[in-house]
Amino acid sequence: MSKELTSRKEDYSKWYNELVIKAGLAEHSAVRGCMVIKPYGFAIWEKMKAVLDARFKATGHVNAAFPLFIPKSFLSKEADHVEGFAKECAVVTHYRLKNAEDGSGVVVDPEARLEEELIVRPTSETIIWNTYKNWIQSYRDLPILINQWANVVRWEMRTRLFLRTAEFFWQEGHTAHATSEEANDEALLMLNEYANFMEQYMAVPVIKGRKTENERFAGAVETYTTESLMQDGKALQMGTSHFLGQNFAKAFDVQFQKKDGGLDYVWATSWGVSTRLMGALIMAHSDDDGLILPPKLAPIQVGIVPIYKTDEQAAAINEKVDEITKALAAEGITTKYDDDDSKRPGFKFAQFEMQGVPVRLGLGPRDLQNGTIEVARRDTKEKSSQSLDGIVDYVKNLLDEIQENIYNRAFEHRAAHTSTVDNYEDFKSVIKDKGGFVKVKWCGSNELEDKIKDETKATIRCILMDDESEGKCFYSGEAATQTVLFAKAY
Repeated sequence: MSKELTSRKEDYSKWYNELVIKAGLAEHSAVRGCMVIKPYGFAIWEKMKAVLDARFKATGHVNAAFPLFIPKSFLSKEADHVEGFAKECAVVTHYRLKNAEDGSGVVVDPEARLEEELIVRPTSETIIWNTYKNWIQSYRDLPILINQWANVVRWEMRTRLFLRTAEFFWQEGHTAHATSEEANDEALLMLNEYANFMEQYMAVPVIKGRKTENERFAGAVETYTTESLMQDGKALQMGTSHFLGQNFAKAFDVQFQKKDGGLDYVWATSWGVSTRLMGALIMAHSDDDGLILPPKLAPIQVGIVPIYKTDEQAAAINEKVDEITKALAAEGITTKYDDDDSKRPGFKFAQFEMQGVPVRLGLGPRDLQNGTIEVARRDTKEKSSQSLDGIVDYVKNLLDEIQENIYNRAFEHRAAHTSTVDNYEDFKSVIKDKGGFVKVKWCGSNELEDKIKDETKATIRCILMDDESEGKCFYSGEAATQTVLFAKAY
């Protein structure tokens, strides 16, 4: 196969786009800004979904489904919410087409205009809280812990496969609680669930923190975030969890009878991750030869290539591979045996490499004779000859080693590209020449935050959870109230 990719150092954006296409993850569709997720890419997303869904259910959440369409009047009930999403909304105005009188095709039937226009959901807070009003009367009805897997539409002008598309897949949790403390604890619980998944399964180290007022989710009292660093020194927001206070309950008049009497508005959270995680997985680990996937999320964990010249050799190899694949499957390890004799072994090696298959096994007649098999690991490209007798245990341990190594490399990269500065001149120099995260003391000014963004294109990724507020602001020289991370970001 033709696997040559543009070098990451030469053009990181071009490398990323080429890799998504050549690894068979996704492609652009006929609809501007939308993508087709191909089977191999969707298989990775399905593994992510399966792990996350199990974790959500283990913490007491259940799945439901809510409408794709939202009455326009719902969106306007929460002022900050409508302001935050108005520019990205796709609006349905008519419900019927008809043939043009001049025979030029179909046109919108002007007599089929909707009485109330509908928004194609950019997020579901409004339609869900209108529903919750019918479900909640008493403290006995709380908490409500619901998640939905869905597609949403945000009419982005500049798109990039997985990272930013007009339509994308995600999950969105929406919970309702009797107290502020319970709701905030829920938001933090889900933030930690996300962080654990990202580190334990995606092998991507993340920093947890709070968003500034300027960067909060529209309608949230507090937005908690997980931030990661890609190989090009840019940050990526991986997932967010929002404490919504009583904003949506007040907007939709959702009150409940308290245990000690009286009425109160319900407290809320929402939280979500999307197919953007696919972009993070690609950019955090991969190299100029293709994907590098953590074994826990790789659709194919072991690729096997036979090397033979005669039908007799092929039959002997097939018999041994069948034995190996069954033993690996018994350990929960997924394999692909590429015995397509129309492709040369070198082509198959390159294809497994491009797809990021963590371990590749090569087996030929000489290996059978010697009782050995060639093992190649994708993360380091090291090859070794191993005994066939112990190959299952060896592969099982090797997959764990690769998972850990991929995480450690990403962690070391982040550490090497995290700088601490105490003045603006050094800050600008680091942002321009080195990139990565820049840790600073901060006075909390919204106006100065906007000014720095305009001057450097760097944004505050998060306010650190362990907020070290002593000292002076690196920009204003005033007393610092926060410690924050700046970075240029996707």
